[in-house]
Amino acid sequence: MSAVLLASLAGLALLDSTSIGTLFIPVWLLLTPMRLRVGRIVVYLLTIASFYFLIGLAVVAGVASFGDELGELVDSRVGLWIQLVLGVGMFVLSFRFDPKRRKDKGGGAVVRWRERAMSGSSSALVLAGLAVLAGLAELVMMLPYLGAIAMMTAAELSFVTTALLLAGYCLLMITPAAVLLGARIVAEGKIMPVLERLNRWVSSKGAGATGWLLAIAGFLVARDAAARLWFLGG
Repeated sequence: MSAVLLASLAGLALLDSTSIGTLFIPVWLLLTPMRLRVGRIVVYLLTIASFYFLIGLAVVAGVASFGDELGELVDSRVGLWIQLVLGVGMFVLSFRFDPKRRKDKGGGAVVRWRERAMSGSSSALVLAGLAVLAGLAELVMMLPYLGAIAMMTAAELSFVTTALLLAGYCLLMITPAAVLLGARIVAEGKIMPVLERLNRWVSSKGAGATGWLLAIAGFLVARDAAARLWFLGG
């Protein structure tokens, strides 16, 4: 295992730490005007990290068990058509993230939902469920994570080593949000303006950035499939 691999994985984990599920939702929860319930936010962060970890283990196990079969499927015409449809679908989906079309019509309802989630009568399972939903919503955009898994697979590491690296990756991925949580506990007056700026930036720019990421990824996936189907004799 090289230092270059570790540095690359760390960089990808920090990139993943800026996603909607790992940064925006924690910041949104930290901005609650109600009493901060630290345990619930910890539950949220550990749940989304665990979700990513289990997805990573499933992908690694699938590659190890069905590598040859998956390779044949990906290179077949059926596999290429599936890839083409997925790429076009991602590109079309990107237009739904156009900030000009995303008006905040349910802002009041969202704030009320946060208040219920952070209230004393609510269960921590609510935030655990939110973490799982956030992870599911980001499955199609787990490009840094999938890239990290591909790098570990190419390095031909043992399953145990790969699992440990995945665990470290997922913990590093939630570290920025955990640091913000710690700052919110010990220096609320100083960190709240920072959280508010982060929230405004993600609210105004996050949707557009997500749309561009989907559009670029979808185009590249579809272009690769189209080239192999019609121009490279796939």
